[in-house]
Amino acid sequence: MNLWSPDIYAKAWEFATLAHQEQTYGGKTEGIKINYINHIGSVAMEVMNAIQLSSHHIDSNLAIQCALLHDIIEDTKFTYNDIKNKFGQNVADGVLALTKNEDISSKNLMMIDSLNRIKQQPHEVWMVKMADRICNLYHPPYYWNNKKINSYREEAKTIFNNLNIANETLANRLDNKIKDYESFLS
Repeated sequence: MNLWSPDIYAKAWEFATLAHQEQTYGGKTEGIKINYINHIGSVAMEVMNAIQLSSHHIDSNLAIQCALLHDIIEDTKFTYNDIKNKFGQNVADGVLALTKNEDISSKNLMMIDSLNRIKQQPHEVWMVKMADRICNLYHPPYYWNNKKINSYREEAKTIFNNLNIANETLANRLDNKIKDYESFLS
């Protein structure tokens, strides 16, 4: 059985809530703004569901902390060292691997770099990347056109092809979301 610590979860959830407190993102309807912590909670939920359904050993605390903190370095004022000091090196390394390298100008090369860094981490970090993309495929923002929707779907296929061996539940969910995402094309 893959158990996680409620205290470790609460510590990471509180940190993520404070770090993302003013952030929002565009919903599927014009004029709707969603608090960003909703995305963080959704990613953690996908990871926790996969942990529960897995028969393989998973470091649940690593996976959940990385899920809750996955956008901290990329989207907030907090740094790798902040995460390392509060949550340890393994969590900080996982979050850093999940952080896009903004110095790379090409989106395609940025994705390749990201996947290469993720693949150097334990499978728990791979799980977070798949869960993140699953959540991002719930529905596109209202302002995305068909080209952007299709491009995002193609990126999801690349993620699936590179990371699907990490967890069967998340791989199946991601594969289904990729197929379903086509329905958003008009």
